[in-house]
Amino acid sequence: MKKITLIFSLFSALFQAQYSWSAFSYPPAAGTNSRYDDVFFLNDNLGWAAKGGNGAVYKTTNGGSTWTQQVVSSATNEYYRNIEFLNEDIGFLGTLDNNFYKTVDGGTSWQRVNNISPYPEAICGLDCVGTSTIYGCGAFFYPAYIIKSTDSGNTWQFIDMSAYADALVEINFISENIGFVSGSDVNGAVILKTTDGGVTWNKIYNSNEEGEYVWKMQLFDNNTIFGSVESWNHMPGKLAKTFDGGITWETKNFPDTYVQAVGFTSPTHGWMGGHFSGFYETFDGGNTWTDTGVGGSLNRIFIINDGLAYAAGTNIYKMSKGTLGSKEVSTQKEFKKLNVIVTQNPVKEKFQINVDFIHSDHIIVSLSDASGKFIKTILRDNVDRKGLKKYSIDFNYPKGNYLLDIHSNLGRQSIKIIKN
Repeated sequence: MKKITLIFSLFSALFQAQYSWSAFSYPPAAGTNSRYDDVFFLNDNLGWAAKGGNGAVYKTTNGGSTWTQQVVSSATNEYYRNIEFLNEDIGFLGTLDNNFYKTVDGGTSWQRVNNISPYPEAICGLDCVGTSTIYGCGAFFYPAYIIKSTDSGNTWQFIDMSAYADALVEINFISENIGFVSGSDVNGAVILKTTDGGVTWNKIYNSNEEGEYVWKMQLFDNNTIFGSVESWNHMPGKLAKTFDGGITWETKNFPDTYVQAVGFTSPTHGWMGGHFSGFYETFDGGNTWTDTGVGGSLNRIFIINDGLAYAAGTNIYKMSKGTLGSKEVSTQKEFKKLNVIVTQNPVKEKFQINVDFIHSDHIIVSLSDASGKFIKTILRDNVDRKGLKKYSIDFNYPKGNYLLDIHSNLGRQSIKIIKN
């Protein structure tokens, strides 16, 4: 029996080694103050990637062997969040800077979409479905809304989602009418479902941990959904999964608190990664995770089939089956946090937060007690330019230890403060 077990273990190890992620040397690494936020492929070879801070778009027609940079705008400080194409010509680019772009020539030229009212401040999620329907959602900061077009982006409908959620990050549709959107509400990470094209929505998942988000979703099939649950204050991130269309859910802990990317090739085999981690792999549905030592600051895993996938993070990555590839060592120090200094700490009745913004940004500061229990959001600001900003915060709370959760375009971080 021991011999059989050993042979099986060796076979499993060989099988697991067949999957390999490697980083493209071009486009270049995003740098210490940015990352690639999204990657999208229409087929094995034709795809686009969007860089976040100081945004840039790249296109490949040969599976990443070569990439061409595409000029979207003359603005140099925009943050490109996501990119999606309806077909080889018509595509859309969401930003966090009050701009939403469309191309009708495969990305050679882009035009700002102007005919949406009210205009979305940011688009965090995009999904093209069918031959002419596009959905978008936003944002990771308040408020929550969806945009929809049924004529290839010629006209748009704005849907107020504040009755269902506080923030929306990801949107995925099975058909023109059946789909899901995820983000956060007052009770934590949330997933909503519609069966009538967004007219009405039902809550099908809630983490019941305030401050958490369902950051990314993968619709593996019509009934199987994987979601990355981003937590905060050093609580474990999670994998949420359902195999019955959202009627029942199971969650598994993940090593990175700020987990964001998720992608599975089977109900049990897949990867996740976060703002400060690379590819973690599981072969048992998330019961155990192995750090592959590849990648960093992952935001998107785009699965094409069992043997091919692409991802966006510190670099753009490609997964192939049966090859080794070159490894990029993952380290939490690859990605710099937003430069935040809390003055007068220990604090009294008032304290100051100094933030050095490297480009236009959004900031949400929430307060919790030392155990991580959410108290309230104490600051929201939309920042239209880089530079130092100083915020004065009233702090009428009892003596003790507290945690600040700072959430910006660059990600999330926690700072401990003391009230004397």
